Amino acid sequence: MRNIGLIIRRELGSYLKRPSGYFIGAAILLLHGLLFNAFAISDEAQLSADVLRIFLYWGGIVTMLGGILFSMRLLAEERWTGTDVLLFTSPIRESEIVLGKYLSALSFLSLVTLSSVYLPALIFVNGRVSVGHIAAGYLGMLLLGAATLAVGTFASALTKNPFFAVILSALFVGLLELCWPLGQISQPPMTELLGFVAMHTKHYSQFQRGLLSLSDVVFYGSVIYLSLLAATKVLESQRWR
Repeated sequence: MRNIGLIIRRELGSYLKRPSGYFIGAAILLLHGLLFNAFAISDEAQLSADVLRIFLYWGGIVTMLGGILFSMRLLAEERWTGTDVLLFTSPIRESEIVLGKYLSALSFLSLVTLSSVYLPALIFVNGRVSVGHIAAGYLGMLLLGAATLAVGTFASALTKNPFFAVILSALFVGLLELCWPLGQISQPPMTELLGFVAMHTKHYSQFQRGLLSLSDVVFYGSVIYLSLLAATKVLESQRWR
C-alpha cells in the first residue's frame, strides 16, 4: 500500500503541474455545460426529472470520453518518455504500478466529474428533483468513468505511444457499446449476451433514472478488475523483456 500511495502522490502532482491535466478537465466541464444547455434545457416545458435524466445521459458519455483521454497519461507515457526503466528497476510490483497509476487518474477524473454538480443543481431554480436521483446518477457516472478508465489502462499497457493508447482505448470502449445495436438485430440468446457488455446503454440506464442496481455495480466492478488484471499481466510480460 505504501508503494501505491507514493505512485498516487507522484501522479497527482504531475496532473496538477502539467497544463494537459487542466486542459482535459476544462474540456470535460465545458462539454458538460454545452450539452446541458443544448439537450437538457429546451424552449418546451419539461419535467425536472426528465431534464436531469437527459443531463445524466450525456454526462455519462462525457465522462467516458474523459476516461479515454486520461488513459493517455497512464502506462504508455512511461515508455514514451523512457521513465519506465525507473519503475521496472524499482522494488515495486507490477500490480502496484497499475493500481497507483489507475487510482491517481481516477481521483482526478472523479474530481472533475463532481465539479459539474452545479449543473443539475440549477434545476432547483425553476423546478424540483430528488437529491437521491442526483446522487444515484453521479454514482453511475463515476462507475462508468472508472470502468472506462480501467479499459484505457489495459489499452495503455499494450502500446508505448500515448496517442495510440487513446485510439486503442476508444476502440475497445466503442466495440463494447457496438454490441448493443448488434444484439438488437440478433436472435436469442445472442441478444442478451451481446447487449450485456454495453457499459453505457445497458448498465448506466438505471442510474439515469435515479435507481441503484446492485447487478450494474457488480458489472462495473468486474470490468475494472478484469481490465486492471489484464494490464498487470501485460506489464509483467514486458518487464523481463
